[in-house]
Amino acid sequence: MAKHSILVVEDEHTLRRLLEYRLGKLYHVRTAANGEEAVERVAEEIPDLIISDIMMPRMDGFALQAALQEDKSTRAIPFIFLTAKADDSSRMRGMRMGVDDYITKPFDIEQLLTRIERLMERTKIYQTQLDARIGKDFSQKLMPKKLPDVDGYTVYFHNSPREHGGGDLFDWTESEPGTFFFTIGDVMGKGLQAKFYAFSFLSYVRGTLHAMLRETTSPALLMQRVNNLLMQDEVMEETFASLLLLKWEPAKNQITYTNAGHCRPILVAPHETSVVEQSDIILGLDPNAKFTDRTVEIPEGAAFLAYTDGLMEQQLASGEMVGEEGIREGATRALWEPNPIGSMLTDVLNRSASPSFDDDILVFWLQRK
Repeated sequence: MAKHSILVVEDEHTLRRLLEYRLGKLYHVRTAANGEEAVERVAEEIPDLIISDIMMPRMDGFALQAALQEDKSTRAIPFIFLTAKADDSSRMRGMRMGVDDYITKPFDIEQLLTRIERLMERTKIYQTQLDARIGKDFSQKLMPKKLPDVDGYTVYFHNSPREHGGGDLFDWTESEPGTFFFTIGDVMGKGLQAKFYAFSFLSYVRGTLHAMLRETTSPALLMQRVNNLLMQDEVMEETFASLLLLKWEPAKNQITYTNAGHCRPILVAPHETSVVEQSDIILGLDPNAKFTDRTVEIPEGAAFLAYTDGLMEQQLASGEMVGEEGIREGATRALWEPNPIGSMLTDVLNRSASPSFDDDILVFWLQRK
């Protein structure tokens, strides 16, 4: 596990070296002799904590703190003032500026270490809570608030992010009366970074569908456009995503789809359950990638099942993963259940090595009555 980083800003050479030596046993420590040097060190690498003297030449501690407050990227760095000034006015000024702690020289090094440890722990708790709030907000924007309501069909959906979640996304739109487009995808990565890129990526997809559906309803051509946008954008250039685009026409009992490296869907039928075969290259790898449209018929009583890799990669008590075959078997057993997704997921967990899923789970089930 990487050490937390601390920047010590102290003009007294002996004390600066002492702090560097003692704190360096537990943390990654850098030093600066005054506020101007400290600003340069922060520009090189933002520390997890700053310990600074107040009375220093060229730029004192108050000026350093004020300079860091002006930049959004450094405004939240925890700050401890370490100074020989014991008067209340200096202490109150520091607190008003957002200083997290105030220790007066001479001090006990163990006391300082305790203060640092508590402040690091408090910062960690705050960051965890912040990440959870941000993750929840992204999750709400990456998932639909309702599903299509079509005579002759039932649509089910389940999403359960793991911790702060990853890059799973799902969206749908009715492009014209009786024709629906579904977007099911997975941006590579975990946690908040993946959620951020998934949110940005979903914006690409929505924008592309909105702009191009007047010209074409081919999922393959839409997928090609999304891939081109992804390859051209500098912010997203290191982003790779799998994506399944579905055009559902209930009146024809048909789904036309194109698959860019996503988990292969499954057609769950009363007498035979089969994997929908076609899959093209994942998005973000090749600017010249070509994608193919495929159409499947949905028989009476059958269901079209799509999901993300968290379900397929769940480890079973046997040590093996659920895999495509395990999902196919579970879906067959769940076909006539009142809640087929819930039944299938319960079946998987009953056979799993752990009582909960190890990754994000997203499942889409469209069933013809």
